[in-house]
Amino acid sequence: MALSKKPLTLATPASRRQLLQAGAAGLAVLAAPAIVRAQGAPKIRIGYWPIAAGLPFYSAVELGYFKAAGLDVEVQRYAGAQQIMEAMLADRCDGSANGTGSANIAIGEIAAPGSFKIFCSNPSNVKNVLDQVLVPTASTAKVMADLKGKRVASGPGIQNVTLAKAVLERGGATGATVVELPIGQHVAALAAGQVDGCYTLEPTGTIGRLNGSTRVLEAGVIAKYVLGDPMAPWFGGSASLTSALIKKNPEAAKKFIGAYGQGVAFVRSKPAEARQYLKGYTAIEGPLTGEVPLAAYTMYNEFTPGDIAYFQKFFDLFSDKGIFSSRLMVDSMLYKG
Repeated sequence: MALSKKPLTLATPASRRQLLQAGAAGLAVLAAPAIVRAQGAPKIRIGYWPIAAGLPFYSAVELGYFKAAGLDVEVQRYAGAQQIMEAMLADRCDGSANGTGSANIAIGEIAAPGSFKIFCSNPSNVKNVLDQVLVPTASTAKVMADLKGKRVASGPGIQNVTLAKAVLERGGATGATVVELPIGQHVAALAAGQVDGCYTLEPTGTIGRLNGSTRVLEAGVIAKYVLGDPMAPWFGGSASLTSALIKKNPEAAKKFIGAYGQGVAFVRSKPAEARQYLKGYTAIEGPLTGEVPLAAYTMYNEFTPGDIAYFQKFFDLFSDKGIFSSRLMVDSMLYKG
C-alpha cells in the first residue's frame, strides 16, 4: 500500500519568531563573556590547608582570575597536606594549592606513578620565611641544641614530622620527642607549656609573636639544616594538578595554570595588597596580615638546574630515611606545559 504524502507545512509567523529567538539565544551564549560560560565548564576541585604559602591561590580566587578564564574552581579546605594528597588519589580533589607538602605529593606519586604534576612551588629560606622553630617567650633556649630532650610539636603528616626530626637532630637537639599537632594549635600548646618548642609554618610564628606568647628560635631551618645553606631554596610546598585532570581536560588545565600564574604575579608585584587575602583562608585577620613574611614562588617554566638540584636534595632526605620506598626524581613530576 502506498504511503500517503502530506504537504509540507510552512512555519507560522509565531513559530518563525520562536526559531529566531532560539537562534539568537544560542549566539548570545557563544558571545557571552567567560564568566557566564564558566557555568558549563568542568569543575576543578583544589585543596589547600591554612598556611600563608597558599597566597597566590587565595588571591586568584578572590580577584576572579579563575572565573575570568571561564573556569569553575571549587575551593576545598583540609586540616593537613597529607589529606589533600589522599583526596587527589581518591578523585575527590583535582589539585593542590601552594603550601601543600611536596613530599606528601611525592608519596602519592610513588604509590600511584604518573598521578601528579607540580606546576608551581614555593621556595623558602632564611630570607623568604615559611618554616620556623618557635619556643615560648619565657623559654631559656637560645640555640637549637637547647631543645635537647624536650617535647617539640610539628604539623601533622609525614613531611612535617620527618623534617622536624631532621632539623632537631642536625641542630644538636638529640633526644627530643616530636609530637604531631594541628598547626592551629601550636601557639596555644606552647603558651600552655604542653610542648617546649615547635617546628611550624607561617603564619603561626607571626600569630605567636603578635600575641606575645612565642618567639622565633630560628627561621629558615630546612634550608640551613637539610639543604646545607640558609639561602638555599627549600621547595617544601607545591601547587599541583592530577594527571587525570590534565589528560581529560588539557585546555582547562592550561587555563587554570595560567590563571594561577596571574595570582603568583600579583603576589610578586603587589605583596602588601595581596596579604589581605590571607584573611578567611588562614588564622590571620585584619591589619595583622601585613606582618606575615611571604614565601617566594617558582612556576614550572622558571626552574633552573640549580633549583631542581636543591629540590632533589630535599626529596632524597625522604629516600635516605626510608620514607620513600624508592628514589623519586623531581624532574619527572614537573609539569611541562
